[in-house]
Amino acid sequence: MDIYRTRLFCAVYTHVIGNPNKTTRMKYLSILTFVFLASCGQTNNNSKKSEVVNADSVYTSAKPVKLTDKSVKFLWREDRYDEELKDTFNTIIINEELCKSLTEPERAALGFVVTFIGSECNWDGEAKDDFSNLKCKTLTALDLGYQCSDKHLGFLRQWFKNDNKTLKELEDCPTVPYTASSQNTFDYINLKVKDNNISVEFGANGVNMRMGESWSWTETDHFQLDKDNIKLIKKDESQIKREKFDTGE
Repeated sequence: MDIYRTRLFCAVYTHVIGNPNKTTRMKYLSILTFVFLASCGQTNNNSKKSEVVNADSVYTSAKPVKLTDKSVKFLWREDRYDEELKDTFNTIIINEELCKSLTEPERAALGFVVTFIGSECNWDGEAKDDFSNLKCKTLTALDLGYQCSDKHLGFLRQWFKNDNKTLKELEDCPTVPYTASSQNTFDYINLKVKDNNISVEFGANGVNMRMGESWSWTETDHFQLDKDNIKLIKKDESQIKREKFDTGE
């Protein structure tokens, strides 16, 4: 690790340790430890404009589905002890049982939301030149393959085929591993279904260690099912809370 990253890590570590909020402290310590242990010489690509994928080449059709009313947790965080690192870290937990019974429209709504925020994403082996092997916890649980892959985007494009604004957003699919110095991650995700309406409620936070900034916000994205497709109707977003910390520079 070069001198800059070492000083940066120590400065942010000191700031986080001093945070009286235990949950916040553990989340950032997890990120910092991962960054410290990862290869610091690796160049992280914060985003890449994905190729336009023909959804029909991946999913031939989206069949009409009847939804069942529900209100459930999809993702949350817990402190877990790591046997290899011999320490406790705040980590993402996913409701695996729920994933087994999700309908395709529910997977599409969740899949869209998790496309743009990290979930402990990591390269599956060495990072490929086209960044096509980024594995994320949420996409794996939803059986959508690698981040920004044909399987991932093809499925979403099929279900959002009549939602041009959402299709446009998907063109900027990001590939950000958990070792990136600037990133967002989830605190929780809740799924609510009522009639033909799907709501995905989540809390998220982010950090930019180079700039000495952290932030957090909550959001609820509302989707509507119309036979064989869904549309993003609106987003209810809170104000973003921002904080500064000393990077030691």
